Amino acid sequence: MEKRILGFVLLLINGLMVENQALAQGCSDAGFCTMGAMKPDQAFNKKVELKLRSIEVSYYRGESTLSPMINVANIDASFSITKNLGVQIKLPYQWVTGNFDNTQGMGDISLSATQRIIDNEKFDLNVTIGGKIPSNDGNMKSNGEVFKWSKGTPLPMYYQTSLGSYDFVAGASIISSKWLFATGIQMALTANSNQFEWSPDWDEYPDPEYVRKYDHANDLKRGTDIMFRIERNFRFSNYSFNIGLLPIYRITKDQIKEPETGEYEKVDKTTGLALTALTSFTYNMDVNNSIKLSYGHKITDREVNPDGLTRVQVFIVAYGFRF
Repeated sequence: MEKRILGFVLLLINGLMVENQALAQGCSDAGFCTMGAMKPDQAFNKKVELKLRSIEVSYYRGESTLSPMINVANIDASFSITKNLGVQIKLPYQWVTGNFDNTQGMGDISLSATQRIIDNEKFDLNVTIGGKIPSNDGNMKSNGEVFKWSKGTPLPMYYQTSLGSYDFVAGASIISSKWLFATGIQMALTANSNQFEWSPDWDEYPDPEYVRKYDHANDLKRGTDIMFRIERNFRFSNYSFNIGLLPIYRITKDQIKEPETGEYEKVDKTTGLALTALTSFTYNMDVNNSIKLSYGHKITDREVNPDGLTRVQVFIVAYGFRF
């Protein structure tokens, strides 16, 4: 049965990537898919005492559907409070390069607490509650580095280092020696202050039609996301690897404020499924140190994405230290 399930997952990943390659877009994950119980590649070994603290330093590079390339250096620290309760904090620094401008700054801070509810020889059940704190209001303006005339013009969300909103996050996972199943929800509690629109400020850009490929995001309030993760792990003495699928469904529409009326309006085509195929390889140098390589490829995404989270593919290299 296990071989049949694994074969089905592999066939599904391959079939969807071939069928939807032209539609491949990016991750609608605003960061909660790597928080607490929703994290990929979680350790499960009842024969080895689990380290109580860990710090992972990683570099992320994401290719968007337009010109921006998103780079993130991230510190992910986890600490155990008791045998079954732990906390996590993620501190990202982000820089973006693109046709409009180059931006950089602190990303949104993630905080979460995870409680292990069931702990036995066959599986663990964990639950997480947490949130995200914005590093700025999501309305960084052009510094004129690429086009002098654009200095002071609000940039699209693709160029923002923060989503500009306070978010609530919760989730749960079941982990065994071979499988990880997780689900979670993320709700934006506030709107940001982004003011990008197709205004006369961009009339001097060489290709006006390209500007219109960026969705308006005036005072954006993102819709609610629900995620699921299915992951098959293959673990050996010094290394491990995994494959999986990450579907994220936006169940409510994004909302933006209309400049003329000052009223919020729901944006059509912002709900629906974003599906990503994932794989990673980890080499354990010893019980304390490890190196991980991860890759994600977008299979399909929502048609309209004002939040600027779409990615064609992502690549991550990380160093982990447990103590």
